[in-house]
Amino acid sequence: MTPVFGHGIFNQDGKGWERSRALVRPNFTRQQVADLDMFEEHVGHLFDSIPRDGTAVDLQDLFFALTIDSATEFLFGKSTNTLAPGLDTKSGSEFVKAFVYMTDCKLYPRSLGPEFLINLIFLAVGKAFRSGGLSKWIPNPEWHKKLKIVNDFADEIIQQAIEEVNSGKVSEKHRYVFLYSLLEQTRDPYTVRSELLNILLAGRDTTAGLLTNTWHVLARRPDIWAKLKAEVDELGGERPDYSSIKDMKYLKYVLNESLRLMPVVPGNSREAVRDTVLPLGGGPDGKSPVFVPKGWVVGYSPWSMHRREDYYGADAFEFRPERWETLRPGWEYLPFNGGPRICVGQQYALMEASYATIRLIQAFPRIESRDEREWREWLSITLASGTGCKVALFEK
Repeated sequence: MTPVFGHGIFNQDGKGWERSRALVRPNFTRQQVADLDMFEEHVGHLFDSIPRDGTAVDLQDLFFALTIDSATEFLFGKSTNTLAPGLDTKSGSEFVKAFVYMTDCKLYPRSLGPEFLINLIFLAVGKAFRSGGLSKWIPNPEWHKKLKIVNDFADEIIQQAIEEVNSGKVSEKHRYVFLYSLLEQTRDPYTVRSELLNILLAGRDTTAGLLTNTWHVLARRPDIWAKLKAEVDELGGERPDYSSIKDMKYLKYVLNESLRLMPVVPGNSREAVRDTVLPLGGGPDGKSPVFVPKGWVVGYSPWSMHRREDYYGADAFEFRPERWETLRPGWEYLPFNGGPRICVGQQYALMEASYATIRLIQAFPRIESRDEREWREWLSITLASGTGCKVALFEK
């Protein structure tokens, strides 16, 4: 990940990670997360992109556009505006295409021959991630071209911001921007770019995946749709604020259940920094301790953990939001991981997904599925829907 994302919070360990965490964490306070005006602007652009005549639309494409538009505004202070024709710029459009290229690992195998194998270890980050570094041996000029576009776009904005800060031209009334907050702690352009692109990856991909997976279910489960719409209707058509969103229990249950069955980060691993012992997992019955020497890597699968019947019951494979009325999981539920590396943007992602869902239901109170295929995974660095989310939405 380093060629694209530099030395940021997601690909550092030890002291380097501690510095990144200290830089990033203060930027996700309640004050920042609770500012919903920015979301409203981009959700409005989302509404404008949805047909009103019952024509099918793939919400997944729109959700990925929504999240990169809002994330770039939150992070850079300059949105890519992919959902706003006339507001988007050539540089922003090129940046989006390049960023998607660098992180995508969706495969279109026409055969299992050499072409498929070359695609499998192509130089996009998702493929490089899975090839264990083998992809660097395959020449790909397009990769270097896209990398330059991503870096140039970020570097130009960062340099402008540094010049503004140095000259004292930053207005006190300026809407909160992650970049300016980072510049209060460091003026190193490489460090700033690394952290911005790391958070952009999380801010775009994971939230878009969560929204898509959730709406894929909503379009096929009228029982869940009816209960969620009834809760949204209690707002009386008014825009929700931070407090009212926090009070919407059934919405929380739906998102929790989506993250349980379709975790946007379905697999992960940790390397032992010293000799240690896991309390379970060894022996014939898996209940004995396991010795893990320093330097060994332990992989774990939230995808599998979230389906364990001993924790979630005999209906663990069923999408049932009501289970969260009484469910209080611990380490068996890790959609945002846990411990020192728990996701710093967790509340930001949940707030954006909640707000977009509420506003969509308010604007389009009726939904029809236009694709009867079962959900299947699309795995890049994160998880989304391999079938998209093709629906028709109606204002009445």
